[in-house]
Amino acid sequence: MTNVSLPRALGRTTVAAGAAALLALGLAAPAAADNAVRAQYTGPADRGVDVRMDGVSQSTMLFTLELEDGSTFTTYCIDLETGIRGNAWYVEDSWANYPGQGAFSAPGKVHWILQNSYPTISAEQLAENAGVTNSRFSERHAIAATQAAIWHFTNGAKVTANDPEGVRKVYDYLVENAVDLPQEPGPSLTVTPGTAEGEAGSTVGEFTIETNATSAIDVDLTAPAGVTLVDLETGEQVESVENGDKVGFEVPAGTEAGQASFSLETTAEVSAGRLFKGEDPAEPTQTLITAKTEKVTVSASATATWTAGGGEEPSPSPSPSPSEEPSESPSPTPGPTPTPTPSESPSTPASPRPTAPDDDRPALPVTGGALLGLVAAGVAALGAGGGAIYLSRKRKAASGQE
Repeated sequence: MTNVSLPRALGRTTVAAGAAALLALGLAAPAAADNAVRAQYTGPADRGVDVRMDGVSQSTMLFTLELEDGSTFTTYCIDLETGIRGNAWYVEDSWANYPGQGAFSAPGKVHWILQNSYPTISAEQLAENAGVTNSRFSERHAIAATQAAIWHFTNGAKVTANDPEGVRKVYDYLVENAVDLPQEPGPSLTVTPGTAEGEAGSTVGEFTIETNATSAIDVDLTAPAGVTLVDLETGEQVESVENGDKVGFEVPAGTEAGQASFSLETTAEVSAGRLFKGEDPAEPTQTLITAKTEKVTVSASATATWTAGGGEEPSPSPSPSPSEEPSESPSPTPGPTPTPTPSESPSTPASPRPTAPDDDRPALPVTGGALLGLVAAGVAALGAGGGAIYLSRKRKAASGQE
């Protein structure tokens, strides 16, 4: 048998345990799932003229977001205080999750502006609605006026210079006439939450589908044999979903630990007023809002993981009937007691030998004569040991002299 030092053994045990823990974590960790529409900022769509706000000149533009399938839509900025990061990825989200530096205290009014300004309506129609008669009022001026009005309600900024082409007049029209539209436009497609965990033998996850798609969306399921996606209300297996459906993975008892996922793809509307925020909170970028309603191909997915379990519980082993006096080992079956033969002289009774206490009873303290006997025995043993050492050394000294 190889002799392994304790520190080395402990080290190997620690490494093995650490590796096992990492492996377990790797198996248990759910795969990242995109549960909302993603898009990447690829650059400006159209540029507006500069506008002076709170005494500072600000550039204005419409931003392009490109979906993973290559389709694009346009947005305005709703965070004047944060710059936009090149090639940043964005995800569709609700107004309540606005992460920008501004207050965004009147999202309903911003929504009204988007419904009643450029590019939802033409620059010519916007100028007419605002009473601007300057024929040189263009799309670039409409972008500037609309963006400035949005910043007024998201960052509290104000236009502080007149513009001869009518930007200031259109800005005033939008700010003064904006009303709070409390109804947030519905999402194009989201699955909430994106991940779930559970145990075999149960339904794992409660995924809510939200979409403005007008027809059912086919489900693309990736799962081990026997695992199905079911409607949580009916318990029936589903192959397509609609807005408001709640689904989960039915994982039979006895299924090994694993994971499953489903993905959805459809043509839906990204409505004007939908918020898109930076996907990575560690790298801040401007929060954007869709400028007009556009039909695009959108997708979303979700993943569930589970541990093994949920099978029939093993029957407990029958426990032996407790005896009146339990002991560590069974006592032999007693036989007939022999009749003692009387001796000519009474024998000296042997000294009582202390017995180990039963596990179920506390040990009694050693006192009195028994304690004195133990002390005497210890002294005798010590003397005998000392004598043996003395004789050994004396013999070695005698051998050296010879």
